[in-house]
Formats: sequence, C-alpha cells, structure tokens
Amino acid sequence: MTLASSVHLRSKLPDVGTTIFSVIGALSARHQAINLSQGAPDFPCDPALVELVCQAMKDGQNQYASMTGHPALKQALAEKVAALYGTHYDAAAEILVTASASEGIYAAISALVHPGDEVIFFEPAFDSYGPVIRLQGATPVALKLAVPEFAIDWDALQAAITPRTRMIVINTPHNPSAQVLSAEDLQRLAAIVRNSNIVILSDEVYEHILFDGRQHHGMATHAELAQRSIIISSFGKTFHVTGWRVGYCLAPAALMEEILKVHQFLMYAADTPMQVAFARYLQDAQNYLGLGAFYQQKRDKLQELLQDSPFQLLPSAGSFFMLASYADFSDESDSDMVKRLIVDYGVATIPLSAFYSDGTDNKIIRLSFARDEATLRAGARALCQVTPR
Repeated sequence: MTLASSVHLRSKLPDVGTTIFSVIGALSARHQAINLSQGAPDFPCDPALVELVCQAMKDGQNQYASMTGHPALKQALAEKVAALYGTHYDAAAEILVTASASEGIYAAISALVHPGDEVIFFEPAFDSYGPVIRLQGATPVALKLAVPEFAIDWDALQAAITPRTRMIVINTPHNPSAQVLSAEDLQRLAAIVRNSNIVILSDEVYEHILFDGRQHHGMATHAELAQRSIIISSFGKTFHVTGWRVGYCLAPAALMEEILKVHQFLMYAADTPMQVAFARYLQDAQNYLGLGAFYQQKRDKLQELLQDSPFQLLPSAGSFFMLASYADFSDESDSDMVKRLIVDYGVATIPLSAFYSDGTDNKIIRLSFARDEATLRAGARALCQVTPR
C-alpha cells in the first residue's frame, strides 16, 4: 500500500516515465531472459583493480576527496590525454572527476545552458540528453542520423543553428548506433561552430573501444574544437566497473569554472578509494589500450554466431553495441519485437525507438556484446530460432 499525498505537484518532466532499460530489465527478470540488452559487462573486472581499491580503503583513503578529484588521478588523466590526443589540460583547473559520466553530462548542461537556449543533439541518442536540457528551461533540438549509416548530415546541422543555439551534443563512439566520427567530421564541425559562442558537449565514454584499426577522433584530437568543448568519459565503461559510478570531465578553465559551480552541489566529490585505485591503475597504459581488441573479439564472435539468424546485422565500428534489422521478415514494431524476443525466446534486447524522442521505429533492435562467451552463445542461439510474424 502506498502513502497518499495531499500535495498537488506540477511535474517538470510530465511525459517522462520509467526508462526503457528498467522496463526491459523487469520483463527480462520475470522471464529469466538472456541479457543482450544492457550496456554493462557481465564479466568481472581485473582483480588487480579490486585489490587497489581494497588497499586504498585499508590505507585510510575513506574520507572526502578534493571536490575536483584526487590530485594523482587528475594528473594521470592529464598525462594520458596528452600522450594519446596531443592536447594538454591543466590538471588543477581543467580536469574534474565526476560521480559517473551521467553526472558530468548533467553538470555541464546545467552550468552552461540557460532558459530560452537551444541545444542540438543527434538521434538515436542516449536517453538523458533531452530531459536534462528541458530541466534547464532550454529547448532540445533533435536531428536524426541517416539510417542505416547513422552519419551526421552536416548541412542539416548548419541549417538547424539559430541565434539561440548554445550547445551541440556529440557522442563518439556512438550509443546506440556503434558508429564513430572521422577526422573529416571534426573538420566539418569546426567550420560550423567557428566564430560562434556555441559550446560542444562531447560524450566519449567508449573512447577506447574502437574496432578494425580505427582511431578515436574525439574533441581533444582537434585543437580548435578542444577550446570550446567539454569532454565526458567513464572509468566504469573503460574498466568494466559500471557500478562504481566514476567518470571525468575535461574542459578549458573558463568552462570548467562554471561546471564546478554545479558539481559541488550535486555530489561534491566522487568516491575516494576508487579514485586512488584508478590513479594507480592508469600507470599501465595497456589496461586501457587493449580494450579495442578485447571487445572486437566479442563483436566478431556475436557476428559469427548470428550469421544464420534472420536478422540483418549493421556494422559496428565501436562501443559495446551492434544493431540488427528485422525489417525483411516482420512488420512488428520494435517494442513488440523486443517483448516477443523476451517472452517467446528468452533473450533481451533494446528497441531502437527508445533512443528517439518521437519514437521513430526503423525495425531495428540493439544488441550488447559486453557479455561472456557463454551468454553470447546462448543469446545468439535464441535469436537464430526467431520466426517471422
């Protein structure tokens, strides 16, 4: 029995309910479905990283860290970014450790976007962008990526910019399409925002997970864009510890100063033992440089296992994900298809329509291959049994 309230409320997000991930999770649990839906690994992280956290706790690193992050971790990040991407961030003034990448996204949008502003992002999109923009009294402007390439139409972006455009949200490698930006893409973006006051919020949580020899073309790889960009990344995605909820943010000092004003009242500081452990773990670059090859093996294995399925697999250039089209054998909505896969075949996926503000249905589902091989085999076996309806 729930407690009744006599208070009349006016919702800030009246059309927002429980996320599709929670809905699919609950339905999957009810049917004990194989989980190919969640963007979180189902295998353990490196035991050495756990030992580093335990040692930090034993060493008494259990109180608040500095509000902006553990100094050793920020210095390690500065060195990593400089070595990989060539941009030098001041560890004291331009790097922030956040309580998850999601907190970094919220803090950046909240700090820099005002009522009446417009924020452009590209759909399908991670589901937090639109609601966070709206919470600031700003207007989300969703531009659709071309299907099936999921490429940005740079001419459409140029046409969508108005005097009220304050921010453009970029995501590479992209969730859910698994596509990545190229050096040419960055040149196009730089030309569009040049001589403007538009800031770039770049969600790069899968920065180390690219395939087939591709390089990460994030904002820090382009000197001009780095000067107007906030870059968000995630230790959870990189080191298979999504439950630890630690991420980080890179930005020029003037932008970071505003972001810190919000961060201090959201979380103040991320968990100390994890920060100490990450600082030590980053000293060995192979702990993150080998991720692309690691996940490419999983991508390739799932592709191999699904070659006899009725689904058409779309290319996956990076991230944990692969898209699969069923348009050739069913007219079902993607939500109905996902429910049928759970109930009739015991495998959970995500409908691509969940990543569109208007529910656009391209008859595509998202699969996650951040799974151990037994789970990939079981999930693929179930998908290969799917029949038309």
